Amino acid sequence: MKESKKLKKLLNKGFRGYPIATIAYYGPDDKNATKVVVGIVPGENAEPNVLKRWFTKDTDIRTDRVTNQEIIKFIKENGAKSVVMADRIMGCPHEEGVDYPEGSKCPKCPFWAIHDRFTGETIQ
Repeated sequence: MKESKKLKKLLNKGFRGYPIATIAYYGPDDKNATKVVVGIVPGENAEPNVLKRWFTKDTDIRTDRVTNQEIIKFIKENGAKSVVMADRIMGCPHEEGVDYPEGSKCPKCPFWAIHDRFTGETIQ
């Protein structure tokens, strides 16, 4: 992965209890992340009670120093004891029902129209 050393250090600590910070990256394809979402999950089987999104257009957000610093600050400010992250880009950065109609494919990200966001395999 392309995250900062400080962020990797938080990830490598493993499960240390709740709250847990979850990190997911999104992009127009499986190589370039343009959005990151960090959620704070307060307890087992709970939904995130705090959520923050960051976006970029020109660079892979995983390598953006300022964004990585803000993510670490957000995690610490919200008292997360553990940090987990998906091992891949998790799909399109646009939101169904917000950026395009529910039940349809994103018109701006044709890559994800034919790839499974969890496995990366072609689904066509």
